[in-house]
Amino acid sequence: MKITKYILALATLGFTLSLSAQDDETVAPKYSNEFLQIGVGAKALGLGNALVGSVNDVTSAYWNPAGLTHVQNNLEVSLMHSEYFAGIAKYDYLGLAHSIDDQSTVGFAAIRFGVDDIPNTTQLIDNEGNIDYDRITLFTAADYAFLFSYARKTKIEGLSIGGTVKIVHRRAGDFARSWGFGIDAGAQYNLNNKWHFGAMARDVTSTFNAWIFDLDANMQEVFIETGNEIPENGLELTLPRLILAAQRRFETGFHDIYIAPEINASITTDGRRNTLIKSGVVSVDPVMGLEIGWKDIVAIRTGVNNFQYVKNFDDSQDLVFQPNVGLGVTFKGVTLDYAFTNIGNQSEALFSHVISLKFGFKDSFKK
Repeated sequence: MKITKYILALATLGFTLSLSAQDDETVAPKYSNEFLQIGVGAKALGLGNALVGSVNDVTSAYWNPAGLTHVQNNLEVSLMHSEYFAGIAKYDYLGLAHSIDDQSTVGFAAIRFGVDDIPNTTQLIDNEGNIDYDRITLFTAADYAFLFSYARKTKIEGLSIGGTVKIVHRRAGDFARSWGFGIDAGAQYNLNNKWHFGAMARDVTSTFNAWIFDLDANMQEVFIETGNEIPENGLELTLPRLILAAQRRFETGFHDIYIAPEINASITTDGRRNTLIKSGVVSVDPVMGLEIGWKDIVAIRTGVNNFQYVKNFDDSQDLVFQPNVGLGVTFKGVTLDYAFTNIGNQSEALFSHVISLKFGFKDSFKK
């Protein structure tokens, strides 16, 4: 009971602070910790990130912790590597899930999104005004997230709940660093193994990032001379986001082929965004995915997300979206997933190849 009271108190405090930060962009920027919205697992990326309702494997720690209760292995491991912007930015993911018993499961995920070997040219010019290329150094800007999840089946048939505690560390060389803390909560309801409903509350308490800047006197002087403000230590908030999902699995009866469409709705609370549905308080971003498979062995996937209105030079607007396709193959407990995804929209040739691997080890109580 005491732990429950502490969690409720923390949630209330976070919600109160998030409301007070709605009008303060310096405290609650609209796209804080946005690297945690990219997604993990090539299966999800191929579906356009429409997976909150049906996710049932190790990646549930990220998408919806309640889905961990459907892990069929005593230990399940997932790995993913992807690169963006012609290989400049690298995104890596490691996931682990362990079934404690047939009612509960724990999960862990580690995520890194970083750009390495960035030239630091702030000291390019020496005190005498000469350009000295030997004064250029390299640094790394990287974001890290560590997720610790727990899920359990409830006494209500088909209903599972779960939660995730996440620790976020962001670093830009030796100049700036931050540590953050947040909580996610999720639920899934399985109706007759046909309908799958899900709800995922990201940053339910608001995620707090405390930034510390360490700029020496020379760098501060460069900032002043170039007309830039010297950054100050401060607190950054990531406001809550709610994702609602529904999936329906159709068994065609034709050579064990199934069809599984899913739709998700991401509801943000940081004001008006450039989404399909928007208001001054919340914005709604719909996501749709479709999987067609055979015996849970081979599956092809497609999905659309990131609907936005883009203004043209003549002030007209076009509706654009992000297309995704994917493929998955499972053999003897090993799953290889592939996704071909666009990080922008269908009008830009910024596609990336994403590959993820998943494998598991069974135990006696799961047989």
